[in-house]
Amino acid sequence: MQTIRVQTTQNVFIHYPVASVGDRILAFIIDRIILVIYTVAMVLSMTSFDMEIVWLWIMLLGFPWFFYHLVFEIFMNGQTPGKRVMSIQVVRMDGTSPSVGNYILRWLVGFIDFYIFSGLVAVIVVVTNGKGQRLGDLAAGTSVVKQTPQEQISARDLFITPEDSYTPTFTQVMQLSSQDIELINRALAANQEQGNLQPVLLVTDKVKTMLGIQTDMPPVQFLYTVVKDFNHLTSR
Repeated sequence: MQTIRVQTTQNVFIHYPVASVGDRILAFIIDRIILVIYTVAMVLSMTSFDMEIVWLWIMLLGFPWFFYHLVFEIFMNGQTPGKRVMSIQVVRMDGTSPSVGNYILRWLVGFIDFYIFSGLVAVIVVVTNGKGQRLGDLAAGTSVVKQTPQEQISARDLFITPEDSYTPTFTQVMQLSSQDIELINRALAANQEQGNLQPVLLVTDKVKTMLGIQTDMPPVQFLYTVVKDFNHLTSR
């Protein structure tokens, strides 16, 4: 599966599986079906009431088609109903959630992707650039990735709760934040689920430097110990 390397604000790289062209096309089709069903329902309803106000027709029928993707992606954290069904999501290349400005820029350039060239350019760019980006993504600095199931990120062995008699190995972990621990968990998940050790190595170096720790403990074991120590010390 093709992946992209996303650099987080902690200067650590995490690999995410890129949403396939098939997933994106199916999500687009699902969204179009929803719009068609909505339009048919509204036309039948408005016709039965004999509504002749032009601006109301434009607002109720035109606006949803025009703003559908923009509104849903802003309020559904980078997803439309179609994207949610296909478990794909818009993310920024720096690992953070896109801003409203990112979504707007992506949406505006989308008119070139989908309407001027009927989606052909979007498919070609996504296939050739290797990062799951169409023109709108390139302009906004975003990509579309396949969501990692929550149970993979929050696997039981990643969030192990130490027993009361447990003695922490690295008390320096209290300097870490919950966001740092989440990053460690994602690196461990990438190694566990995808066999990708690089995030573990990078996060290990970052944590050792941040906390001033010197140890010969293997990287995976070290990160598990850090998480376990953090959970123990913060739960007391």
